[in-house]
Amino acid sequence: MCETNSCSICLDLLKDPVTIPCEHSFCMNCIKTFWDEEDQRHVHSCPQCRQTFIPRPDLVKNIMLAALVEELKETGLQAAAADHCYAGAEDVACDFCTGRKLKALKTCLDCPASHSSYCEKHLQPHYESATFEQHKLAEASKKLQDNICSGHSKVREVFCRTDQQCICYLCAMDEHKGHDTVSAAAERTERQRELEGGRQQIQQRIQDREKDVKVLQQEVEAISRSADKAVEHSEKIFTELIRLLEKSRSDVKQQIRSQQETEVSRVKELQQKLEQEITELKRKDAGLEQLSHTEDPTQFLLNYPSVSALSQSTHSSSINIRPLRYFEDVTAAVSEVREKLKEALSETWTNVLMKLAEVDVLLSPAEPKTRDGFLKYSHEITLDPNTANTYLLLSEGNRKATLMSKQQSYPSHPDRFTGWCQVLSRETLTGRCYWEVEWTGRRVGVAVAYKDISRTGGSKECGFGCKDGH
Repeated sequence: MCETNSCSICLDLLKDPVTIPCEHSFCMNCIKTFWDEEDQRHVHSCPQCRQTFIPRPDLVKNIMLAALVEELKETGLQAAAADHCYAGAEDVACDFCTGRKLKALKTCLDCPASHSSYCEKHLQPHYESATFEQHKLAEASKKLQDNICSGHSKVREVFCRTDQQCICYLCAMDEHKGHDTVSAAAERTERQRELEGGRQQIQQRIQDREKDVKVLQQEVEAISRSADKAVEHSEKIFTELIRLLEKSRSDVKQQIRSQQETEVSRVKELQQKLEQEITELKRKDAGLEQLSHTEDPTQFLLNYPSVSALSQSTHSSSINIRPLRYFEDVTAAVSEVREKLKEALSETWTNVLMKLAEVDVLLSPAEPKTRDGFLKYSHEITLDPNTANTYLLLSEGNRKATLMSKQQSYPSHPDRFTGWCQVLSRETLTGRCYWEVEWTGRRVGVAVAYKDISRTGGSKECGFGCKDGH
């Protein structure tokens, strides 16, 4: 309980406490200020119990209560003032507290002051006075005002099925007269059944989707394992191919260098022998030149045989060289290998890409073929009274529409079809949906339309199926 030694006007510990005739106590300045404001009415009342006094009572300090307050101050109990009783941002404040307001506990639905809310102190007269005996109290709530009819200041305890809104009993006898009305409690019971059915469907779908999620998670793990294994194997294969190519490259290089060394050695050996022969020929040529300058015939003839005789050449007079290609044939052969590898890789790579493209885990859902298959996508459709043409009569529960010869007394609504005998469903259709319609008579039209379809007049834009997208 909140601090009993506090002033119900300022909500602080009493200062110069005074007790008025109804035995409620206040700070002297607080009650003086309160009564000063009431002076012009010549009637003064208790801020707590609303008892009136004529004339204005004299105020006398309550010595005993003042001493008790001083004792509380000295013992430090003032710090125990009940801050938790003050109204916060999320609370309903007492309408009769002045200064810092206390939390309201109850709201009176019958008080003339527009459903006033009362804290514990200001609520006491409702429990103590016979005047308030018939008043109806409700738990104080910020949302309570939404339950009050703004036109009649009465609780909205009636539901108008025609207009799909909560109204008070005075509205039901006035602007909603003749409408299909039930108690809000009865409508809630029916909607509760619908809600429970909807929840069961949702919970079943949640279970189904959770199973699907689990299956998909297993697929993700299987896909990842398979992909990791494929990558690992392909890496090994490509590594082996690279190793084979590296070995082939090394072998070709080694063979080229070895053949190069052999051929260069043979050419240099022949070159050396030819150079020796040239040296010998030059020496012979020098001896013949010297002999050619000998004037003495005898000496010339004596030396001629030894100088003029040439040793037999061991080499042919000309060197046979193959066409200047050297290792170009090897390059051509390697290039041929390259082209064949490229061709083979191109063919096999196309095959690899085709195999990759064939990896498709999720199968497209098959189109339903039977009624049972379609019923998996069934939706319960209810009709929206706010859209119904005035020549259409909707049944209880808004599941059936009947074409009438006389206009129905529907209230004006911007969503209503005025020219075409049509009505929309309350539910928004998304994804794959299926529903069945029973009908009698010459003909009936069933269509899917966007919510922005025109409603006013008899133009084609308002008719089902008469405009693209509708």
